[in-house]
Amino acid sequence: MFSKILIANRGEIACRIIRTARRMGVRTVAVYSDADVGALHVALADESVHIGGAAASESYLSKERIIAAAQRSGAEAIHPGYGFLSENANFAEAVEAAGLTFIGPSPASIRAMGLKDAAKALMEKAGVPVVPGYHGDKQDAAFLAKRAAEIGFPVLIKARAGGGGKGMRRVDRPEDFAAALEAARREAKSAFGDDAVLIEKYLLQPRHIEIQVFGDRQGNVVHLFERDCSLQRRHQKVIEEAPAPGMTVEMRSAMGEAAVRAARAIDYRGAGTVEFIVDVSQGLLPDRFFFMEMNTRLQVEHPVTEAIAGVDLVEWQLRVASGEPLPKMQAELAIDGWAFEARLYAEDPSKGFLPATGTLAHLRFPEGDARIDAGVRQSDSITPYYDPLIAKLIVHAPTREAALGKLTRALQNTQMVGTASNLDFLIRLSEQPDFVAGRPDTGLIDREVEALTSVQPPDDIALAIAAVFETGGLTRSLSDDPWQSLGAWQLWGDASRTVLLHHGGGQTNCRVIAKGRDLFSVHVGDRAVTVRLVARGDEACRVEIDGRQRSTAVFRMPHGMALFLDGRTHHFHRPDPLDGGAEEAAGGDRLIAPMPGLIKIVRVREGDVVAKGQALIVMEAMKMELTLAAMRDGVVESLNVGEGDQTSESAILLSLHPEDAA
Repeated sequence: MFSKILIANRGEIACRIIRTARRMGVRTVAVYSDADVGALHVALADESVHIGGAAASESYLSKERIIAAAQRSGAEAIHPGYGFLSENANFAEAVEAAGLTFIGPSPASIRAMGLKDAAKALMEKAGVPVVPGYHGDKQDAAFLAKRAAEIGFPVLIKARAGGGGKGMRRVDRPEDFAAALEAARREAKSAFGDDAVLIEKYLLQPRHIEIQVFGDRQGNVVHLFERDCSLQRRHQKVIEEAPAPGMTVEMRSAMGEAAVRAARAIDYRGAGTVEFIVDVSQGLLPDRFFFMEMNTRLQVEHPVTEAIAGVDLVEWQLRVASGEPLPKMQAELAIDGWAFEARLYAEDPSKGFLPATGTLAHLRFPEGDARIDAGVRQSDSITPYYDPLIAKLIVHAPTREAALGKLTRALQNTQMVGTASNLDFLIRLSEQPDFVAGRPDTGLIDREVEALTSVQPPDDIALAIAAVFETGGLTRSLSDDPWQSLGAWQLWGDASRTVLLHHGGGQTNCRVIAKGRDLFSVHVGDRAVTVRLVARGDEACRVEIDGRQRSTAVFRMPHGMALFLDGRTHHFHRPDPLDGGAEEAAGGDRLIAPMPGLIKIVRVREGDVVAKGQALIVMEAMKMELTLAAMRDGVVESLNVGEGDQTSESAILLSLHPEDAA
């Protein structure tokens, strides 16, 4: 076994690898960029090496700097995690050439699966079913459009390199193909340095089911059953589960054997995932699954496999890379219970899942209900340089129903303030009827997106509790002084105060009347809500409303507060009295950068006439391409950025004036 390894990654996967290595007595070396000087993975590792600037190209994507750091620290092996260089055959080759061990598959195996078109051809030879489509080298746009028409719309354009939903576009109509192809190529070039694509038939009732495989240097290959990753948005996974609901013994056997054949075809060693798309229009049938791609690395969702198989896949990786055989053979592996994983991201679902940045002013995860794989702590910042994943919540129980219940509770008991997040979206998704019934598919989120992402205003009870919190009625300290302990209550009459609460749905006037030491009557519109304080803790309190007790907590910020109640987070803000609202009023005239990023394409010039909804600027931020459209009809009055410029959040990119303005 190795005595010291370097982890060529960051965030939650680096932290997760460090924890297993520490348990095995293996010392770890972290690498970090300028943006990650105080990051959690840096603090957890036994030692850390600075490798460059905040941009990934200057640090986490620099093969030379990472290998030099490993050599300088005395590490014997490099674990690539996932993302960045994890599926880069040249990096694996360079690691081995430097006399180090690459904790992953051979460079040849990575290359064999690195280009999706070549991988599909190889899989066809190995007897693994593949999705109908065009996987050739000819990349002329007119030719690809013709082949798409022959395959039949809808089709999926996919970058032949990489993964993670980058360089991928669904096209439903022939007239949309050219623009989608251009966007997919541009994104693929930026993400993977390769703009070649392939075209596949888009299945209308698909599920995404993948098989975890593992091989060793002795030629043994096993599969560790399936994961269902059908709940996706922008082709990226949101909630995963294992095993797959509705899976039969016959189909599991067929998919497992196909995945093992795929791994054996490329002499695979280490952890890998064979991804299949399954046509469920007639249910789960053993002849209706098709190979999509193989990820030659550990997957983000690997913890659900660990939970049901009772193994530590990172430990397996270290043992296999050091030359040991697989810890278990196929006959020794069995499924125990059910597991779910939910990915908590800094993003705004109500704005098309736009990635978000900010400082995590408050972060609390439930204790005991879930395994938390996190790469950040309270007070850490989510920067625009890397993927905005905050944490993964993983639960395990004997049955699917019990596991899903645990997942919902764990999400409801998570508290996060400081940046937009998908937490409320995840809670609603975990309770969505089709998903609860075990009927997930890749189109579910798109179909239900309005119900899953709409902004819901606080109800009267939340407003009443927030109003009492705002007066200090639920947070004052207990005192031995009987006069102080009476709080807002007055012997000669009820004290009252009017509170104006501003929230996402508007603003609400509440009148709070102190009826006694811990008793308040709150008038919200036409309704009077009685709030009684039952118990007070350090960070939360228990209140009684309409004969029902519930726990609640509040986190105060300079310009507002977050109220945690019944599994929801309600945000209230105090308007800045010095802000006259000029910027808001001008919002229709100015195109504002939603976050820091790189300006990729500027489609207009000063003086151009534009229509509402017209694409004006394409920017790249947090590994995602964003198209910014005209806010209204008008004329471009001023253009403040050019292609290749870096821009800050809230920067004014361009301004419009009415077409008929003088």
